Amino acid sequence: MGGSAANGGGGGKAAAGARVPMPPAKPFLETLGGNMKETFLPDDPFRVVRRERGCGRRALAVLRYVFPLMEWAPSYTLGTLKSDLIAGITIASLAIPQGISYAKLAYLPPVLGLYSSFVPPLVYAMMGSSRDLAVGTVAVASLLIGSMLSAEVSPADDPALYLHLALTATFFAGVFQALLGVLRLGFIVDFLSHATIVGFMGGAATGGLLL
Repeated sequence: MGGSAANGGGGGKAAAGARVPMPPAKPFLETLGGNMKETFLPDDPFRVVRRERGCGRRALAVLRYVFPLMEWAPSYTLGTLKSDLIAGITIASLAIPQGISYAKLAYLPPVLGLYSSFVPPLVYAMMGSSRDLAVGTVAVASLLIGSMLSAEVSPADDPALYLHLALTATFFAGVFQALLGVLRLGFIVDFLSHATIVGFMGGAATGGLLL
């Protein structure tokens, strides 16, 4: 019995002296780079390029990444066209009056609201990746354009200059958004808190009621 106790004590000492193997320490810059990549680029945009061999295949992979249309267009069928046609008519029935009203919010001619409801869906069909998203004008952007430009130029006194300024502002906003889309920088939205977004939308809604 004493021997077994001694053996048990020896086993306890052996267990207490066991060491768990630790992974080798990584350099600080390597660890920092890995953490930043995981945070800012959870979906590596260059992954599709690294998997291909040859300049031609890599260039084609980049085009397919920027223009998802090149992937699903070859498999497009008449049945899909029928469904898309019904969806397009449904969205157009809402987008046409909506675009006209949003143009009036920005103090612009109503026909520009029709243009803004027609062109964005065509561009998004080539460069977008979601099949369940309606793209077009929004009330908040119209209110911001109207309030920003009307403080500088009166749309009633000088409509031509006001229109030029509105087109310039929307052009540069479109270029900025296109760069964000091509570079896949949509993850920046994740850093906007819910309180910030709710406050912004609430303020825009209040401003719309006061107009």
